[in-house]
Amino acid sequence: MAVDRALGEAVPADPLMIEKPSLDDLEARLGHAFANRDLLRQALTHMSGASGRLDTYQRLEFLGDRVLGLAVGELLYRGFPGDEEGELSRRLAELVRREACAAIADAWDVGPHLRLGLGERKSGGRRNRAILADVCEAVIGAVFLDAGYDAARDVVSRAYGERIRLAGNAPRDPKTALQEWAQGRGLATPVYREVERSGPDHAPQFRIAVAVTGVDDADGVGATKRRAEQEAALAMLVREGIWKDGTDGRADP
Repeated sequence: MAVDRALGEAVPADPLMIEKPSLDDLEARLGHAFANRDLLRQALTHMSGASGRLDTYQRLEFLGDRVLGLAVGELLYRGFPGDEEGELSRRLAELVRREACAAIADAWDVGPHLRLGLGERKSGGRRNRAILADVCEAVIGAVFLDAGYDAARDVVSRAYGERIRLAGNAPRDPKTALQEWAQGRGLATPVYREVERSGPDHAPQFRIAVAVTGVDDADGVGATKRRAEQEAALAMLVREGIWKDGTDGRADP
C-alpha cells in the first residue's frame, strides 16, 4: 500500500467508512454545546472502536442510566401531580426502557457519529438498537459531567418532552392494572385459579377466581382462561373502586 501511494496510484476507499458529520450538528440536536468535547467523543465510542477500555462509552453509560432515571423521574413527578407512586413507576419504566432510549438516539441521529471497529461496522452497528440505547445513556452521562445535572435534565426534557406527556396513556388490560395496583401497595402478586369449567368441549366456559392478600376474591367468566382471568381482574378493580364503570380509568376520589 505504501508503494502504491508512492507511485501515486489511487487507494480504494473503505466502503464501510463514512465521513462523520460535524459534532456541531449533533450538539445542536442535543441542545447542549460541550465545554469538553472529549466527553462527547467518548460517549460515541464503542468498545470495538476504542484504543483502550477506559476510552469507551461504558462508564458514561453507567452514569447516564442513573441521571436519566432521576431526570425523567423528576419530570414525571412535576408533570403528573395527581399520580400515585405505582402509576409514576409505570410511566418511568416505559420511558427509560431500552427501545425508548434507542429511539431517542435515532432522533439525535447519533449513528453517523459512532466510533466503531471494522467488524461492528460490517454488522450494521450504526443501526444496532442495543448500541444506540447505550449511547443515549452515555451522552446524557457526558452532559452531566460536562455541565451538571440541570444541563442534563434540560437535554432529557427536550428529548423526552412529548414522550413524557403521552407516557402511560395507552389503555391497560385489567390483569396488568390489578397487578400494578397490588404492587403499588406492597401486596403480593394476584393469584388466579380455575373454579369451574362448563359447557361442551367446542364451546367451554371457564370461571376463574383472583385472590389478592387482604382483599376478597373476585370471579370472572369467559370462553378462554385468559378471558376469564381478565374478567376476574376487572371485577376486582371495579369493586375496589380502582376503575369506574368497568373502564380503564381511576374512580373519582
